[in-house]
Amino acid sequence: MGVDVGGTKIAAGLVDESGAILQHARAPMAAKGEASAGLTAVISAIEAVGKQFDGHAGLPAAVAGIGICAPGPLDPNRGVVINPPNLPCWRNYPLAHEVAKMFRVPVKVDNDANAAALAEAQWGAGRGYRNLFYATVGTGLGTGIIFDGRIYHGRTGAAAEGGHVSIDYRGPRCGCGKPGCIEALAAGPAIARRARAKLSAGRESGMLALAGGKIEAVTSEMVGQAFAEGDAVAREVLLETVDLLALWLGNMVDLLEPDVMIMGGGVAAMLSPLLGEISKRLPACCINSRCGEIPLLMAHYGADAGIAGGAALCNPRAPLHCYDSFG
Repeated sequence: MGVDVGGTKIAAGLVDESGAILQHARAPMAAKGEASAGLTAVISAIEAVGKQFDGHAGLPAAVAGIGICAPGPLDPNRGVVINPPNLPCWRNYPLAHEVAKMFRVPVKVDNDANAAALAEAQWGAGRGYRNLFYATVGTGLGTGIIFDGRIYHGRTGAAAEGGHVSIDYRGPRCGCGKPGCIEALAAGPAIARRARAKLSAGRESGMLALAGGKIEAVTSEMVGQAFAEGDAVAREVLLETVDLLALWLGNMVDLLEPDVMIMGGGVAAMLSPLLGEISKRLPACCINSRCGEIPLLMAHYGADAGIAGGAALCNPRAPLHCYDSFG
């Protein structure tokens, strides 16, 4: 069972050993209530999947474990959600322990990018590769690192915050407080800002019509739609994003030299026709003379990456250990 916890909703799904999502359900998340209300929401989503599967509101007997993607900061070793900004109901909350106590199966908790990276390694675009670097680019930019089939967590579980690697110390201030993070330069809001700046400078583009004539209403989704329709200004905005991502990924190659790099998320899907452009720019952004041998692939899992990622955390065939204290 994979569970994806967000600030407004929870998605849960039953995933088989090949990574196929058999059943899935969604439930609202009580993010601002008591800790127990947040737990109840998670349990409700899991039970809804069970009801779809066999008509009973519970955990199907075939389920070997429950993996939960939760916002960080969190401690994946203890299954504790520490203090996520968009889930104020949980502060140092032992989520894995509480869910394991309810359903009496092993439970693992990790952040969404780590878990999605693992799903891609086990079942998706990264299958067959030993070392993998994964980036999910959307409203924010998250990353996951897989070494020898295992998530690299670092000393305390806080590793792989690749979205907060700065590529410009004079760049815009990121939400994390640092200047020039790749998230502040290449995620959805930054793409929209660059598009609005070009329109404000008098550039003509179909993006303005998509926004109802209001420059301030332009979103990254509109940039993507205009690009798909052949808009020159939208293409310019996305090629600037390609340059930024190529520089950042060059740093990742020089640091990690993974066997494969995988990109997922809404912005990555929008950029999928330009992945070849990123790869083409990579040699100028790295000192690694063999960087061109590293494939840059689109993720297999789209909107359901959190469900697949959660399930991958407790895949009984994977070399990982789940939290299994039910007391």
